[in-house]
Amino acid sequence: MLTTVFSIQDVKAEGNNPHLDINAEAALLLEQSTGKIIYQKNIDSVLGIASMTKMMTEYLILEAISEGKLTPQDEYNVNEYVWTISHDRSLSNVPLRRDGTYNVQELYEAMAIYSANGATIALAEMVAGTESEFVKMMNEKAKELGLEDYKFVNSTGLNNADLYGMHPEGTGADEENVMSARATAKLAYHLLNDFPEILDTASIPKKVFREGTDDQINMSNWNWMLPGLISEYEGVDGLKTGFTDFAGYSFTGTIEKDGMRLISVVMDARNADGQPQDTARFAETRKLFDYGFANFSLKEIYPANYQIDKESNLKVVKGKEKSVEIETKEPLKTLVKRGEEESFEPLYVFDDKVVSEEEITAPFEEGTKVGHMTVKYTGEGQDEGYLFENQQGPKAELVTTEGVEKANWFVLSMRAIGGFFSDLWSTVSSTVKGWF
Repeated sequence: MLTTVFSIQDVKAEGNNPHLDINAEAALLLEQSTGKIIYQKNIDSVLGIASMTKMMTEYLILEAISEGKLTPQDEYNVNEYVWTISHDRSLSNVPLRRDGTYNVQELYEAMAIYSANGATIALAEMVAGTESEFVKMMNEKAKELGLEDYKFVNSTGLNNADLYGMHPEGTGADEENVMSARATAKLAYHLLNDFPEILDTASIPKKVFREGTDDQINMSNWNWMLPGLISEYEGVDGLKTGFTDFAGYSFTGTIEKDGMRLISVVMDARNADGQPQDTARFAETRKLFDYGFANFSLKEIYPANYQIDKESNLKVVKGKEKSVEIETKEPLKTLVKRGEEESFEPLYVFDDKVVSEEEITAPFEEGTKVGHMTVKYTGEGQDEGYLFENQQGPKAELVTTEGVEKANWFVLSMRAIGGFFSDLWSTVSSTVKGWF
């Protein structure tokens, strides 16, 4: 975890694709199911994240609900801190009554749709008792999820200076949450994988807070790429925007289209003149999505029951049969760039606990897993790697095509005797040949 806030000017570099000019300090595009990175720019530079912070808050709230520690009907009584923040209309907020009671569901919708900061703090307090304790949970969860290059100092993404001197204990008065684009993408990846229901709310373009009451407020989602909003893009259904003067205009987006889900991160986006602009984050995200769908697709490149020629027989030790065939249990899919369908070589990776030196010991059943098949990229393009360092490409489970029983003691004894005389004859034969 970081202990120092980095300047957004610390690192500058060009992206990996000269034809894709992304006007942002950092950017990343990946395919969700494989974790394959399609495009990257400055993805390890540590930058402000503003309200993209709320993805971590959402993760912890959804986790608390899934564990039964919180329910959508649980109610919150507004304290002075939350009341004060919620009535600052220079910030994104739904004003909450000092004597009001609000349930988790409506506070969550205000946070996820309208990025309401007072509602966010209220939820943090419901989970952890205080925002200070919640911040500790945020940093602990980031470590647990394997994130690097992050620091959370509050639950909202505001600068601590905006919290009227009531910022969480142990944090500085002017600090702000920071992450790298890689860490932000990892958080979004885990959020979508672990709690796909996040999209039920994140995809709502507009909703009325406390509709039918004197307190009703029209909430328009800050993600303007959703249906019916000014930067609409078909298929977009999440995820979270962010803006502060420190972080600039940023956006973590996601879209499902043509059987493929992409996750994007754009940090400190600029317009064509190099100036910060609210719509720039969506224009740059549009470039990423256009590039991804125009050039990449998820394809089945090897079917189920596939075998690599001359490599699909394992020697069986102590079995009634001397060998067994292996094959893939399911099809192998991977992310393929247009025109590179043939740029992959299949490889077997055996489980050392099951297979040793291409031998398997009987007895075993049909369908016994012996490892997996993956692929090696053999094309001439640049391989951008994977979001997670330990990912090694797509996998299809390798299994035996039949079971083999253990041979009885007599057969094993005869084989041992046969093997002894075979070795003896080989030795004698070699010796005799050496005489001439």
